[in-house]
Amino acid sequence: MSAPKLSRALVLEELVRVADAMGGFTESWVAKGTLWASMDALGAAERMVGARMLPVSKYRIITRAAPFGADSRPRPDQRFREGSRSFNILAVGEYDEAGLYLEIWAEEGRL
Repeated sequence: MSAPKLSRALVLEELVRVADAMGGFTESWVAKGTLWASMDALGAAERMVGARMLPVSKYRIITRAAPFGADSRPRPDQRFREGSRSFNILAVGEYDEAGLYLEIWAEEGRL
């Protein structure tokens, strides 16, 4: 297996909730850092959201590995951002036997 070509800069973001002093909260996405990655489109589908059908594209993203618990290790409750595009992380696993890279499954277009 050859090393993947990590040529895309993706910003790893985490959802943060802040109390609004009225019993509720506001949500915003906060950047955790930039990871270099390769991306492969895996296909597309439609998903019912509310009363509408919305397109969803699926991707496989490869990044350098990071230890469990490190801020630079992606998690399924986070997303990647590339300009105006966002990719919701679904799952993260080891890409290679040596543990040098991570394989991340993500969806673009999900609300």
